[in-house]
Amino acid sequence: MINEKLKNYIEENILPIYNKNDEGHNLSHIEYVIRRSLMFASEIDDINYDMVYTIAAYHDVCIHINREEHEYLSGKFLKKDNNLKEYFNEEQIILMSEAIEDHRASSDSEPRSIYGKIVSSADRNTQIENPFKRTFSYRIKKNPNYPLEKIIEESYNHLKEKYGHNGYATTKMYFNDQEYKEHLTELNKLLANKELFTKKYYEINKIDPKEYELRRVRRLCEEVKKLANSYDLEYFFITEGASSCHIKNNEAIRNARKKHEEWELSNGFDPKHDWSEKNAK
Repeated sequence: MINEKLKNYIEENILPIYNKNDEGHNLSHIEYVIRRSLMFASEIDDINYDMVYTIAAYHDVCIHINREEHEYLSGKFLKKDNNLKEYFNEEQIILMSEAIEDHRASSDSEPRSIYGKIVSSADRNTQIENPFKRTFSYRIKKNPNYPLEKIIEESYNHLKEKYGHNGYATTKMYFNDQEYKEHLTELNKLLANKELFTKKYYEINKIDPKEYELRRVRRLCEEVKKLANSYDLEYFFITEGASSCHIKNNEAIRNARKKHEEWELSNGFDPKHDWSEKNAK
């Protein structure tokens, strides 16, 4: 069905690029989109399967460069790949580039060709785990110290806007996809119950709220330490779950730290325990 030489070129030179992407747009996702693209293509007469395969393989290739504009960058990447001229004419390459540009569910307009409709529909997720992992990894990548409550709230609102009643990813499906319909039903059950949604979010992303907050405050202590060192200052900084200090001659700071040590001992903590290198990530 697919030109073997073309397939080998893409597998050896294009698909490995997806190792640079986040978990939600990695090689596993591309293989998923390729499979579904070919499935939808089988419903269309006189479709070019080489084009369908190539579009799916290139559609997220530049997401590691710029997520917000990745569809345009990925389309341009395909257009500039001179190796594809061995398999496609100029008109086909432009058509494939446009299909990639049009694939995002959040786009205001309909894809310009059947090829754009195929990859856009194939890109629709049908696994509950994926949107939960994507929303988490996206926010953590932007800010590793993001408060967990804000991550949950923003993720919930985003998924509701995308997959909820009349969400933008529910109204632009160009094929009858029972797998996707069942996914929407399952996801909307979670979106209808914030407590259930949060529980599932923790479960899928393997989040322990207490441990997450502990790592967050320890990173904060490390940042305070670096700042104090840059000014050559004595200091004592404490927050829930972590503390940091550098004391030479300042009695006020020394006394504050001594009081804290007494509190730690009375509450079962080791004042000498050094968590900074092992746990502050």
